[in-house]
Amino acid sequence: MSKKSLLSLLLTAALGAGILTGCQGTASPSPTPASSAGKDSVVIAMDTNSEPAAGFDPAFGWGAGEHVHEPLIQSTLTVTKPDLTIGYDLATGYSVSDDGLTWTVTIRDDARFTDGEALTAEDVAFTYNTVKESSSVNDFTMLDRAEAVDETTVAFHMNTPFSIWPYTMAVVGIVPEHAYDSATYGQNPIGSGRYVLKQWDKGQQIILEANPDYYGEAPAIRRFTILFLEEDAAFLAVQAGQVDLAYTSATYSDQSVAGYSLTAYRTVDNRGFNLPAVPAGTNAQGQAIGNDFTSDVLVRRAINIGIDREEMIENVLNGYGTPAYSVCDQLPWYNPASQVEYDPEAAAALLDEAGWTLGSDGIRERSGVKAELHLLYPSSDSVRQALCADFAQQLQELGISTSIEGVGWDTAYDRAQSEPLIWGWGAHTPMELYNIYHTSADTGLAGYSPYANAAVDSYMDQALQCTDLETSYELWQKAQWDGSTGVTQEGDTPWVWLVNVDHLYWVREGLQVAEQKIHPHGHGWSIVNNVDQWSWS
Repeated sequence: MSKKSLLSLLLTAALGAGILTGCQGTASPSPTPASSAGKDSVVIAMDTNSEPAAGFDPAFGWGAGEHVHEPLIQSTLTVTKPDLTIGYDLATGYSVSDDGLTWTVTIRDDARFTDGEALTAEDVAFTYNTVKESSSVNDFTMLDRAEAVDETTVAFHMNTPFSIWPYTMAVVGIVPEHAYDSATYGQNPIGSGRYVLKQWDKGQQIILEANPDYYGEAPAIRRFTILFLEEDAAFLAVQAGQVDLAYTSATYSDQSVAGYSLTAYRTVDNRGFNLPAVPAGTNAQGQAIGNDFTSDVLVRRAINIGIDREEMIENVLNGYGTPAYSVCDQLPWYNPASQVEYDPEAAAALLDEAGWTLGSDGIRERSGVKAELHLLYPSSDSVRQALCADFAQQLQELGISTSIEGVGWDTAYDRAQSEPLIWGWGAHTPMELYNIYHTSADTGLAGYSPYANAAVDSYMDQALQCTDLETSYELWQKAQWDGSTGVTQEGDTPWVWLVNVDHLYWVREGLQVAEQKIHPHGHGWSIVNNVDQWSWS
């Protein structure tokens, strides 16, 4: 069967199943693309994983967690600007006490919820206290309590200084104390943001419309519909003209569709391998931990400069990506010292220096032991599988025998303590560095891969203790490399970062997507952070 015939059959099946139509079990018409419906609406196809399982409740992850985005239905105190510095939404200003333990935030007095009630500092305090008690997505252990000082002033009392609190304030949507019920709010959210949830057909679509009482500039896009589709169905929806913008992947990048262009957005959605930095052994629970081969810093450094990232981008991502050198490339707290040049000769010299010399079979060995690595990838992710295979091939060329295995996430976390696993990271907060590299008090090692450096810990602790956000950036950068130690090539290199994966979308001709912030990990809601500023030409 030809590819065209197969696509036609799949499209027919999708339409018959109601995937590209309205409410389940009804004869609702397909959403009309904005290009024919008017100049103030848009239809978007997103990954099925983008549908919020717990609804639109900030206390249960809406706007936060692994795939951070602006909550749209609710307002936030702050926002991140295109350069990832901090701006204001509800907040009109903030200050922090000299000891870093009290953040005082003033808010605007003209914000109202969509039920007509005024939004006050009481709602802000209620939201944060509720999120602290309820959230299973974000860590709020640094917050003791939030307190409404008066109608337009809220004080956040911290358990410990936390310099990057403004980044937390950028993702927590404010809910109304008078109309909040944890059992029902996520299904019928009341907010003060740019949009109102008008319809949610679970498993299929949501429809949002502009909030007529929004305190800010009225959205240019008055209505947008999001269809939750598998990748194949999303491409079929593009071919059928059913959507104005649809997510896609490099798998489809060699295709062309009349009336659409393939657009790539830069990301910090990185892929990289942990390299266990301690010798093989077991922890207190008897779990395997450490790796004798990667525990040698010269081996880790050799791997980092012996990998051709550009080749990976071309061969695996069809050119849609950028080299990754850290977990925070291009962000304000990134240290450019992380960048390395591909140098297989220098990599080979490092392996020689470490005593791993080439054998007659092309595999290095030391004291009769072969240089071997067993690499893991999540079995549900074909792109990571392909990157893993490419990485393995490049290691073979360095004389390191490799094998690869697909695993489920139920075992991946534990096995990564002793075997390199390809991960996906990238967030709009420096805490990503902390979560990956900082040691745990319980084990004395970092959580996702065994590693410890007291100086790196100290810089990150100092960064969080700062009362000035700009100064904290410098300390996060020193944690990466201070001139003598850190996590970069000349330092410990406990991870090897490979690529930042471009987020690809099919965009209908005439749709002007507003300037995008660099996208974090997760190919979903980030694209619509500023949908209110999109337009049609």
